[in-house]
Amino acid sequence: MSEFTLILENIHKSYKTPVETIRVLKGTNLKVAKGEKVIITGPSGSGKSTLLHIAGLLDTPDEGFVYLNGQKVEKNSDAELSELRAKHIGFVFQFHHLLPDFSILDNVALPLIIRGEKPRNARKKALEVLEKLNIINIHYKRPSEVSGGEQQRTAIARAIIGNPDLLLLDEPTGNLDRQNTIELMEILKRLNEELGITIVMVTHNLNLISYFKNHYTLSDGALIKG
Repeated sequence: MSEFTLILENIHKSYKTPVETIRVLKGTNLKVAKGEKVIITGPSGSGKSTLLHIAGLLDTPDEGFVYLNGQKVEKNSDAELSELRAKHIGFVFQFHHLLPDFSILDNVALPLIIRGEKPRNARKKALEVLEKLNIINIHYKRPSEVSGGEQQRTAIARAIIGNPDLLLLDEPTGNLDRQNTIELMEILKRLNEELGITIVMVTHNLNLISYFKNHYTLSDGALIKG
């Protein structure tokens, strides 16, 4: 097994508009060791989300390679990429994408059910994760009935229920107040220390840098070590 959970090697990505080609990533490189906690900052439009989507196998680079647990991700089918994501990667976004008609419990259990686990077993594991994040008391409610902070914790619970090696977070504090932001950072610290989950978070919020050991800035399509 590789000592690195994630390696991005010479990543290039461009988008074409009717009038021009916009080069977003220009030879970006990143190595994230197992158990590392990394924050990537940069202004809106700098390519942070694009970088995270490539790291999470949601998008493919024009050039360059992605390595996950030492294995090059190359020429995989959509089904193979979906399986890699399901087994190894958890995602948390600014907008939680929780299913409004499902309970908090079923939102968290759903990834396991989709993977073929029996609903009863999936819900049992979901309760354990909700307890770990101190929101087991809202398991029966729907997303619209809980606070923004509780919705974000639910999204994290859903992301980690499959025991991923890598947790990717895209502006997760964007809709949270200061207190909920602090609580979220403490949760990430605990998940990293207790479960050994490798964490990569992108944000424009420079106040969060102190919670992370390793900081990079995305500037002009490349990562600069902070």
